[in-house]
Amino acid sequence: MKKKLALLMVLALAFTAFAGCSGKKTGGASESNLNKDGTYELVLVTDVGNIDDQSFNQSCWEAVKQFGIDNGIDYAYYRPSEDSTEARIEAMTTAIDKGAETIVCPGYLFEDAVYEMQTKYPNVNFILIDGEPHTSDYSTYNTEKNTHCILYQEEQAGYLAGYAVVKDGYTELGFCGGMAVPAVVRYGYGFIQGAEAAAAETGAKVNIKYYYCGAFGPSDDLQTKMSSWYTEGTQIVFACGGSLYLSVVAAAEAAGKKVIGVDVDQSYISDTIVTSAMKQLKTSCLIALKALYDNGGVWPEAYAGTTDHLGAAQDCVGLPTDEGSWRFTKFTTDEYKAVFDKLVSGEIVVSNDINNAPAVTNVTVDYQG
Repeated sequence: MKKKLALLMVLALAFTAFAGCSGKKTGGASESNLNKDGTYELVLVTDVGNIDDQSFNQSCWEAVKQFGIDNGIDYAYYRPSEDSTEARIEAMTTAIDKGAETIVCPGYLFEDAVYEMQTKYPNVNFILIDGEPHTSDYSTYNTEKNTHCILYQEEQAGYLAGYAVVKDGYTELGFCGGMAVPAVVRYGYGFIQGAEAAAAETGAKVNIKYYYCGAFGPSDDLQTKMSSWYTEGTQIVFACGGSLYLSVVAAAEAAGKKVIGVDVDQSYISDTIVTSAMKQLKTSCLIALKALYDNGGVWPEAYAGTTDHLGAAQDCVGLPTDEGSWRFTKFTTDEYKAVFDKLVSGEIVVSNDINNAPAVTNVTVDYQG
């Protein structure tokens, strides 16, 4: 069966400009690339990379594939020809021409593309992960009834990371964000709040260096800055944004220090990554797909044209606990579950205010320009 699937994938790539993957035929036990009429119903369009990026594309593709198989729906993915709004719109249009009724769009790069496509194709359902539709200049936001958006309570994930590392014994912390966009700020301010709570419990004196580097990619300048942090005594840095982790990890490996990953479990990247503040992309995508298809392929009122802000209560943020990913030496999974459950119940409330830095009494934060 695996060989058959591989062959079908090769054939699909040979006859289309975009990558496609097989789905289960409706009403049948075998797998094929297409419905009998040569169409796909459920589609993922990737952002820039492919479905093996171990990040947004892969997590959302796993959701699409699982939902398609479990519910007898043909599914596929399309990869834009380049990193541009025009290419993403072209890929989405091709998917619709091939019969797509639901398109999953993984990441904020789709915000302006979905803004255009949702109006042009009112009978197609869109799921926008980690973003909301707007014009390219950010002047106008609008979510049509055929679109559902998913955002995350990053402040809770950041809180869990900050709490965990302080409980594990780290006292010299760093936060390196890409740009000061809302999601990154929520991660960072949550990180401070978690460290503050753990410091209050342990009596530890905790210091945090806090910095936005102004980009989501790696650079020599950023690696140099992170190296200086580690030389000055920083033990662990939360690398928050895109591929900037490459610079942080390189500095950490050279210094024998540690890193916190972001968005997905990044433990596979380097042994320096102790944990990751995660968004459960697959889970949240499955929640939306179930709501849509349970309602006959039409968004229920609570989903149509709305944005969900998912967090611990929906099991959509957290830290990885799998063997190999859990690299704490003192902080236990039982302790983690206890604090996570308090987030779920509301006993712990993490501020999502991005306009005011968290008030602290047990940690010292050095905000760097």
